[in-house]
Amino acid sequence: MSEKNTRIAIVNHDKCKPKKCRQECKKSCPVVRMGKLCIEVTAQSKIVWISESLCIGCGICIKVKSPVGLISMNVCFSLESMDCTCAIFHSRLPIPRPGEVLGLVGTNGIGKSTALKILAGKQKPNLGKYDAPPDWQEILTYFRGSELQNYFTKILEDDLKAIVKPQYVDQIPKTVKGTVGSILSRKDDSKTETIVCEQLDLTHLRERNVEDLSGGELQRFAIAVVCIQRADIFMFDEPSSYLDVKQRLRAAVTIRSLISPDRYIIVVEHDLSVLDYLSDFICCLYGVPSAYGVVTMPFGVREGINIFLDGYVPTENLRFREISLVFKVAETANEEEIKRMCHYQYPHMKKNMGDFALEILEGEFTDSEIMVMLGENGTGKTTFIRMLAGRLKPDEGVPILNVSYKPQKISPKFKGSVRALLHEKIRDAYTHPQFVTDVMKPMQIESIIDQDVQNLSGGELQRVAMALCLGKPADVYLIDEPSAYLDSEQRLVCAKVIKRFILHAKKTAFVVEHDFIMATYLADRVIVFDGIPSRSTAANTPQTLLAGMNKFLSQLEITFRRDPNNFRPRINKMNSIKACQLRTKSYFQ
Repeated sequence: MSEKNTRIAIVNHDKCKPKKCRQECKKSCPVVRMGKLCIEVTAQSKIVWISESLCIGCGICIKVKSPVGLISMNVCFSLESMDCTCAIFHSRLPIPRPGEVLGLVGTNGIGKSTALKILAGKQKPNLGKYDAPPDWQEILTYFRGSELQNYFTKILEDDLKAIVKPQYVDQIPKTVKGTVGSILSRKDDSKTETIVCEQLDLTHLRERNVEDLSGGELQRFAIAVVCIQRADIFMFDEPSSYLDVKQRLRAAVTIRSLISPDRYIIVVEHDLSVLDYLSDFICCLYGVPSAYGVVTMPFGVREGINIFLDGYVPTENLRFREISLVFKVAETANEEEIKRMCHYQYPHMKKNMGDFALEILEGEFTDSEIMVMLGENGTGKTTFIRMLAGRLKPDEGVPILNVSYKPQKISPKFKGSVRALLHEKIRDAYTHPQFVTDVMKPMQIESIIDQDVQNLSGGELQRVAMALCLGKPADVYLIDEPSAYLDSEQRLVCAKVIKRFILHAKKTAFVVEHDFIMATYLADRVIVFDGIPSRSTAANTPQTLLAGMNKFLSQLEITFRRDPNNFRPRINKMNSIKACQLRTKSYFQ
């Protein structure tokens, strides 16, 4: 078969305003100058239209003076020799196997949720024929001889039932009404409601209405609703969002308890340590977000995640990312050296809020240091951050610090573009060459700088909030859950941005983070919270990374090891030989 390149032209709806510009893209196109309609703008059209068949890929329309990212031209090489499955999702589909958990990892907008819809039988793969979508007979013929033919045949003939745990659990209260207990009882086909509720810590929430649940409670409720039903295909789209480390592991154990020889289980997850713990094999997705996605062949868990981090698929000799992501933890000073270096401190503080009591033991910190706070939800990490920020007055002890604060929940009230917001809040920083290099470019702020703040997605808002926080002059930076809404790759980039900025600026950061890979990469020292969540808790004095991690992991009764290639932390399976060996020595290597 002769190889042929498929060109995909993408016009950004948010940035294309043909009625407000001089249509430079059309005027500069050499094909249009030859008299052919390669780029067309009509009076009625809201955005420019580009003919992919006539386009020669010269890139002149991209380089003219128009908004950054208005037009992008993507070339998918040799797609005719690959399996085209849908208009923006090129290559083979992930291949689920009965009795095993398939993990999907990749950036946002690359086709993971689309793949779930196709594998659930809720959306037909169009094989690239988006003008005349094929019927199921043609689809089965196309996948003839592969595992996917058997899979789709089972969906059609055996009428397999698929249940999907949605990605955006915060939308659940808009469609589901009633108490947690009544809904779970109604959905309980497998008679496992009691066991699942205990595993996910939902028993005390049975009388509460769904609309009154927090983000983490909604996530656990959504997982429970899926797990207690009888089905053949179980799909979980980002099951760790809003959950702390302990709850993520409980959710992972609950999902793995569904494994049986005739069930398919598929999980999309951005927390790589949880994905590692959950999965039996991995498919990586790469490509250009919102343009096209490519799925690799299935790999073992360790190999698959390492391929994603390396940005290189050895079986296809293909590099999809310029740099590899490595997590070598920097050597930290010992306790005696830290005491000599410490120049600043926060006082002993107490705070009572209704039935909740928090005690914070006094601590010291120094320049170029990142303190990571570790603890379950409800132990007072955000309360501590807010007291340091001056947003919440403690009952005892008042910290006096010059701080910049990135809150946990971001609710944009600014009406205007991202550029206008940055100009108003951090005018000097966002144009400074060093800040542009260290923060703006890695966080890809330039691609959304002309968008309206009110129209940004959760991940885009998080990136803007991080830029605002780091752009404000301060001695101490308080960052609450920087990984929320970010995909795996963005999380790692965000962690590197924070680490580099704090080191170069010679400042201090206090970070609350539940993604274990991010937490261990960022931490110079850790503050461990213990006690009874939502009742009585205490924040210990800062400890070294090794001592603090061992204390925290002993509370969770889990052990970690490090990957020998990229040093990422890996959770040991419960009661495995490695877990038993580490438990007698150290919980964290």
